[in-house]
Amino acid sequence: MSSRFSSLHRRAPLALAAAASCAFAQTAPAPSNVSANAAAQAPVRDAGIVTIVGSRVSSLPTQIPTTTEGITGAEVETKINATDSEDALKYFPSLLVRKRYIGDYNHAVLSSRASGTGNSARSMVYADGILLSNYLGNGAAFTPRWGLVTPEEIERVDVLYGPFSAAYPGNSVGAVVDYVTRMPRKFEVHAKVGYFVQPFELYGTKDTYSGWQASASVGDRAGAFSWWLNVNRLKNEGQPMTFATKLVSASTTAAGTPVNGAVLGEDRSYLPWYLIGAGTQYSTTQDHAKAKIAVDLPGQVRAQYTLGWWQNSTVGQSTSYLTRASDGSPFYSGVATIGGRNYTVAASDFGQNRDSLTHLMHGLSVASRARGVFDWEIAASLYDYDQDIARAPTGAKPAADAGGAGRITRLSGTGWHTLALKGVWRPNAAHQVDLGLQQDSYRWRQRIDNAADWITGDATTAVSSFRGHTRLQSLYAQDTWSFAPAWKAVLGLRHEHWTARDGAKTTGSAAPVNFSARSESWLSPKLALGFQAAEGWALKLSTGRAVRVPTVGELFQGNAGTDVVTNPGLKPEKSWTTEFTSELSRGLQRLRTTLFHETTTDALYSQAIAGTSPIVNSVQNIDRIRTLGLETFYEVSDLGVQGLDLQTSLTYADSVIRANSSYVSVPGDTVGKQQPRVPKWRASLLASYKFSPALTGSFGARYGSRQYGQLNNSDPNGFAYQGFSKYFTTDVCLRWKIDKQWSAAFGIDNLNNYQYWNFHPYPQRTYSAELRFDL
Repeated sequence: MSSRFSSLHRRAPLALAAAASCAFAQTAPAPSNVSANAAAQAPVRDAGIVTIVGSRVSSLPTQIPTTTEGITGAEVETKINATDSEDALKYFPSLLVRKRYIGDYNHAVLSSRASGTGNSARSMVYADGILLSNYLGNGAAFTPRWGLVTPEEIERVDVLYGPFSAAYPGNSVGAVVDYVTRMPRKFEVHAKVGYFVQPFELYGTKDTYSGWQASASVGDRAGAFSWWLNVNRLKNEGQPMTFATKLVSASTTAAGTPVNGAVLGEDRSYLPWYLIGAGTQYSTTQDHAKAKIAVDLPGQVRAQYTLGWWQNSTVGQSTSYLTRASDGSPFYSGVATIGGRNYTVAASDFGQNRDSLTHLMHGLSVASRARGVFDWEIAASLYDYDQDIARAPTGAKPAADAGGAGRITRLSGTGWHTLALKGVWRPNAAHQVDLGLQQDSYRWRQRIDNAADWITGDATTAVSSFRGHTRLQSLYAQDTWSFAPAWKAVLGLRHEHWTARDGAKTTGSAAPVNFSARSESWLSPKLALGFQAAEGWALKLSTGRAVRVPTVGELFQGNAGTDVVTNPGLKPEKSWTTEFTSELSRGLQRLRTTLFHETTTDALYSQAIAGTSPIVNSVQNIDRIRTLGLETFYEVSDLGVQGLDLQTSLTYADSVIRANSSYVSVPGDTVGKQQPRVPKWRASLLASYKFSPALTGSFGARYGSRQYGQLNNSDPNGFAYQGFSKYFTTDVCLRWKIDKQWSAAFGIDNLNNYQYWNFHPYPQRTYSAELRFDL
């Protein structure tokens, strides 16, 4: 290491302490309650080059001069109201998880600088190197499998921004998130119980929704052998997610029944409509169990196996706002007279569902950690939809236990598996070469059947089915080169070969329609350059190409209706991303400023198919999207007084559609319009204060400017059902260390009770309380 790089490391006492950094601060002092294990394993900043140290490293690259941030498990525990593992990302710069309620298992999508909440396939989430991102599809329904990690087992979370490492496929274009979970150094036991409650009032709904969570963990280490077991149960009621509506202009001439209760409002285009009921009000019960076993073998080799089991049972209900004027009884179907005009109300306007899911995750790795001339790793993982059944009625009255005709959608047998061979070669002090061979395979199995009883009945006649496979095989090499005393470069190249095969769809009892197999190959170069401009000041330039392949769901998924169709001819999405960063560290402070630019061609988006009436949607390629932005992040410890820490971020992103030859069927030109679900402005703040050794409090705030959900930005009213609004929320958290074993916490999320939307309404003010035992 050069003298200038070493001098920065010596000068930053916070960087040395910490290895157990506070919030995003790899250069902040370690909190007093962070274990020695955590301190030994957290990332350390070295002149803009991130170096991961410790026996159990993150899956992120060992060195790369580009934007990275991180948070320790101790910081999550003391500063954030974390009821789900995705809450650890709450205050990261430019990141947003679309978490609609506690336990949101199917819509909590991660977005990043130039990717909205409709682009889940443009980010990557790992836990101990095991892929949790769901690349079976792209969009709200393909959320990372957050439930396979619980907040209390988090050791730390690291985030790498952008596609600047050859070790990752094109899905890394937004961000790579890696959760490192706990492995014990001695016998330990943990238990936690929590309760949360949300008073909710919107349109014709006024109710209080509540839930609870309980978990227990135990682990030990004896010589070369260590193990960890974690179990968790969560039960929660979320607020309504959808609403039954009737445009005021959509009246009928048929005679109707006078009703009360309709709420007059405006839709996302400011057209007047009536909201006549609330739906998708989930009551969910989720169970999680995880077992991890690790063995240290001779030659500083570690073998580790992880087994994760997650089960979910969900009941989705709906409620009509309408009551008959004659007797006050609920009105669910027929012709209703509202405001002197008549409207057809169908039972299907008030949807219900029953979901039953059991998913399994396996992970196995064997790796050498000698840090000599050569280290290696073999890693494999499997994620299986062991059981995945969704039931819904096709016309039954939405009473809680009413049966009747319906449909059953099964995804059982769907899943993915990964295999990776990795090596790190250190031929001399100036070079470190990372090498890898990877294969990621995905299988889609979807079957839709009719049922005489949608709640408990068996399938009767077939409606449709869809299936297919995709596979991505990759070979990469990446050289970290210290070519001058104040300079370090990372030069990488990734070769990928993608195949899609066995695609087929079936309608009813007809013969399957088979799709032709496809295959493509490409190269993705990467370059990152770090320069130590002065003591405490590092400059970094990164650029890279990312190719995001169509998911198996985008190619072959369909549904029983006519609003979405398959598109097996999709082209891969190609992005060039560049960022330039200045990072300044002075004593207890760090300021990072990053200018970023991204151009994406053949962007994958769901949009209307030309010439269809009524409108039919399909995933299609948008010719070009350009994003230009600026991100700043500032953190300081002991601000004015000892124990007061602050971190804040601000991001500006101008993301615009530059060309789109596919979009021709709906009025409104998309060219020059803002990319859907990417706000121009985002900001976050997290302040914490240690009142005493036993008492810590924090205050958090997040802001996002107005967004659009439509490609032609024809939905300017964000504060409506199906709209995408701006938001400003504040949170508070108070944690009390009662004694050596016991601690308690109280928190309020959305303290200011801001009502905001991301198609669905977000939670309103939510109170949480927690009691924890650690031995």
